[in-house]
Amino acid sequence: MKVLITGGAGFIGSHLVRLWLREQPSISIVNLDKLTYSGDLARLEEVGADRRYRFFQGDVCDASAVDEAMEGCEGIVHLAAETHVDRSLLDGKAFIDTNAYGTYVLLETARKKGVKKFLTVSTDEVYGSREKGHFTEKDPLNPTSPYSITKAAADFLTQSYAATYGLHAVVTRGSNTFGPFQYPEKVIPLFVSKALSGKKLPLYGDGLHVRNWLAVEDHCRAILLAFRKGRKGEAYNISSDTEMTNRELTRRILKLLDKPASCIQPVKDRPGHDRRYAISSRKLRALGWKERFPFEEALRDTVQWYCQNVSWWKSIVEKSRDFRTYYAKAYGNG
Repeated sequence: MKVLITGGAGFIGSHLVRLWLREQPSISIVNLDKLTYSGDLARLEEVGADRRYRFFQGDVCDASAVDEAMEGCEGIVHLAAETHVDRSLLDGKAFIDTNAYGTYVLLETARKKGVKKFLTVSTDEVYGSREKGHFTEKDPLNPTSPYSITKAAADFLTQSYAATYGLHAVVTRGSNTFGPFQYPEKVIPLFVSKALSGKKLPLYGDGLHVRNWLAVEDHCRAILLAFRKGRKGEAYNISSDTEMTNRELTRRILKLLDKPASCIQPVKDRPGHDRRYAISSRKLRALGWKERFPFEEALRDTVQWYCQNVSWWKSIVEKSRDFRTYYAKAYGNG
């Protein structure tokens, strides 16, 4: 089967490409990626020579590029997206373009080409915040940031193509994902890199916002299962059994690095910061998915990876003017 993966040079996308090629000898993959600030082909060096893999640089908003990249593909796994909430608060246009319009371009091209399966990778943030209990796929969406609003738009577009055109389209909604090669604007690599650089860790507000944490390979295996077994038009939540406050996560990172709590620097909370994300993955687990990587083990291995690959994240922090400018705006420090 020939599959188009969008955003395959990104964090989750690159893990998915490597996992799929490693475990499915009959699969061939076309990776369509614009290579924006967070895209990095270094994540895919181990598959670069694989004859079943082809990289195509292009924008999901460019219909001609999408049409060319999708030629001969039977399936689509759509991960290309602007993903960082903080950036969406500073400038939402790129999120509207990529997350909403880009999804439309892909769906419309897939419909015209008769693609057999289409899966859009979304986020638990589309549900909004919940004080107690867990959201299921039957709950209404309540996005509260430009990022989550545009992801919800992509969800609805995907499901509409199933209902209106009969496209076998599925949505997955994952919780906070972490692991090696994650761009160091996300909280775990950000805090590890800052701690290793002798800088303060900027913790929003009181640090009591609650998140669910999912190892990246577990997330990728869930996506593949939903792609194979998911029902047309359905959404599937992906979450682990681990949830904790941001303050507790920070404490665990510092403990692994043997750094003191004095490294934490409380900063002004971001606007509209959802208090707790919580989703139930019971529906996906009924298809046979379960976690393979316990949180403590996965966090330890992730922190160790960043300690052993300083050159990778340090080159991003030191060379990226975009990175430094963004963090000066967001946190008031570099």
